[in-house]
Amino acid sequence: MSLTRLHLFLFFKLPSAFWSGVRVKKCTETYSLVTVKHSWFNSNPFKSMFWAVQGMAAELSTGILIMQEIRRSNHRVSMLVVQNRANFSKKAKGKIRFQCEAQDSIQKAISQAIETKKGVTFWLNSQGVDESNDCVSSFDFQWSIKVKRS
Repeated sequence: MSLTRLHLFLFFKLPSAFWSGVRVKKCTETYSLVTVKHSWFNSNPFKSMFWAVQGMAAELSTGILIMQEIRRSNHRVSMLVVQNRANFSKKAKGKIRFQCEAQDSIQKAISQAIETKKGVTFWLNSQGVDESNDCVSSFDFQWSIKVKRS
């Protein structure tokens, strides 16, 4: 999927992420990079980025990898976050990069869901890194996928 199509998807399907400044910068089969810049619009009273904005960017960095793999599978597959964990280690200021490296876990999960016709859950991690390459937050998302009935 092209970056232009991803940004149109954000604008129409996830407008709060779009207006908060969340942007997809890179997306391959196993790696995604999503950025968001701290601004008055996504700020909290403590003069850093609101945690929910970081969560949107982190979730998107994992979700777009799943969406791509679903598209490649040629099956109708539903996806849902069923659990998440987050750790915050530093104030998020400036431009924050959220990176997810999925290796082959997504492809294995989708293949298993297609073969068994049952729901499959798996975890993906996204690291939020600031301009000094310091980790400001880390998010773990447990995704559930299931093949939709025809």
